[in-house]
Amino acid sequence: MLDCVVVGGGPSGLNASLVLARAKRNIILFDEDKPRNAITHESHGFLTRDGIKPSEFKKVAKDQIRKYPNLSIQNQRVTNIQKENQFFQIHTGDGKAYRSKKVILSTGLKDVMPQIEGLHDFYGTSLFICPFCDGWELKDRPIVIISEDERTFHLTKMVFNWSKDLVVCTNGKKILTSEQRESFEKNDIQVIEDEISVLQGDKGQLASIQFTNGKEIRRDGGFISSKLEQASPLAQLLGCTITKNSGIETDAFGRTNIEGVYASGDCTLSTPPQLINAASEGSKVASGVISDLINEEF
Repeated sequence: MLDCVVVGGGPSGLNASLVLARAKRNIILFDEDKPRNAITHESHGFLTRDGIKPSEFKKVAKDQIRKYPNLSIQNQRVTNIQKENQFFQIHTGDGKAYRSKKVILSTGLKDVMPQIEGLHDFYGTSLFICPFCDGWELKDRPIVIISEDERTFHLTKMVFNWSKDLVVCTNGKKILTSEQRESFEKNDIQVIEDEISVLQGDKGQLASIQFTNGKEIRRDGGFISSKLEQASPLAQLLGCTITKNSGIETDAFGRTNIEGVYASGDCTLSTPPQLINAASEGSKVASGVISDLINEEF
């Protein structure tokens, strides 16, 4: 019988595992090793780790937590979790099953990108999702915002902090209100609602955007508004409540509506999806698990 199983080896799951291990709890961290930021060359905004490659961050973290003998890291996909009375049966892709008192879901999100030819050639090198993570690298340069939904206005306002030379491309969608368009015009932000044909450039560096009507603009890089989805179906399988913005609903310490099931990191969509926020959430949720385990023993 394990005290806790952590599903997902991103910064949230790793930090949760560290805190649990140091509290003398017997745990397993299941990590399929398919991170959302696999294509990212550098991570930013994490003090003492600014600019680190995500794979290096993960390697250092795993090396540090492996020294705790009460913690095991299993490179397996969790295929199902079933609640049996007060405990959980965890099934993995290799056919094994484990029993645990608590479960932390740190399963993260996946990005669903606009269907635009050439986009994936530049994603992670000159086209990004988060201006807080990568805005500095594109500061004061000609930037494009590619967005097809209601988040266009908010994303553009954020990116405007890093560069005033902005062009907003909605890929054929008319999604801006007249007030939003007036605000953009006031700040010399061009809006192009024509459908995009292809993104072009070389070796990951965006150079131009071509439209189906023959128009072309030059841009050095930019930001994309992606649709966020849960990377794992486990929360739904367990019956966890999902919020309107598709995150797993939790209280302040990661408790879901299913007793004994906790969630942390990007999958909750409770904080901006950044490395340091996810790690912080993992620590906080692990504290909640430890507190609950202690209270149950008295």
